[in-house]
Amino acid sequence: MRVVVVGASGNAGTALLRRLRADGGHRIVGVARRLPSGAEYSGMVWRSCDIGAPQAVGELTGIFRDADAVVHLGWQIQPSHDRTALRRTNVDGSRAVIDAAVEAGVGALVVASSVGVYAPGPKDRRVAEDWPATGVAASSYSRDKVTLEGMLDAVEDRLRVVRLRPGLIFQRDAGSEIARYFLGPLVPVRLLRFGRVPVIPDNPRLRLQAVHADDVADAYARALTSEVRGAFNIAADPVLTPSVAAEMFHGRTVPVASSVLRTAAAVTWRMHLQPVDAGWVQLALSAPIMDTTRAATELGWRATVDATDALRELAAGMAHRAHADTPPMSAKWRAPGRLPGTGNPY
Repeated sequence: MRVVVVGASGNAGTALLRRLRADGGHRIVGVARRLPSGAEYSGMVWRSCDIGAPQAVGELTGIFRDADAVVHLGWQIQPSHDRTALRRTNVDGSRAVIDAAVEAGVGALVVASSVGVYAPGPKDRRVAEDWPATGVAASSYSRDKVTLEGMLDAVEDRLRVVRLRPGLIFQRDAGSEIARYFLGPLVPVRLLRFGRVPVIPDNPRLRLQAVHADDVADAYARALTSEVRGAFNIAADPVLTPSVAAEMFHGRTVPVASSVLRTAAAVTWRMHLQPVDAGWVQLALSAPIMDTTRAATELGWRATVDATDALRELAAGMAHRAHADTPPMSAKWRAPGRLPGTGNPY
């Protein structure tokens, strides 16, 4: 099977490459703007492409020609202060991937969506894939995922489309990347070496789902080799809450109102003290808890790593600056003089 993975050098992409190479029998093409240099990424074809560039459709059509399937994982989280740069990759780039997949006549297009595509929902029960995919208006990430899924809706009659909607994706080697994109250089993540977080903000709406990158890769592999279509929720148990985190990291919870969380994020983001805006807080407070029954019944998928173990692995990765030999997952925190949320780290 010839599989083209767009965004193959990121968190989910590196895990999917591990899985496909372990399976054997696949001809894998990795697409990234900057190509990885590590020996573990040799033995496959790599193609450089900036999917947000004006000529991207033509370049990608050539790369996709004769592909059995394309997996689209390309996405930018940063620079959060440059909305134009994010839309260039996330919206324009996704449109280029989708148009090229149609033009090249690929057999299937499997796309990374997110729990972030859902409208605000319940935290005390689980929702299936038919929950409204209208997003959280305050979050630009969510709005872009809604736009992406709208583009997929328009081509579903022309090729097999699968969209995976995972929760937070963790693995040890993503420690440096996730800390860089979501925490910034002022957070003393090395203190996690002691396995302690003294104080954890508590809010009844802070209930999140996570999944290990290898389990996400398993879901992608299953989607590639089946005939399924449509959306699949992907998440592991248990649901992560402040009390769960406090027990894991030997800390204590402190009640914090939603408005205080949003204001603190907005002020520190505007001051360039940390790299994520208040939209991410609102998304965390709003995202529903997902039901993964469809993935279990139609893909035969179940998480093999529970969410708490995945979080422990990520925390250890952050503490020890774990990384991979790809530009998105490098150990570099930021270029000299670059403020959090500025400059293109990709």
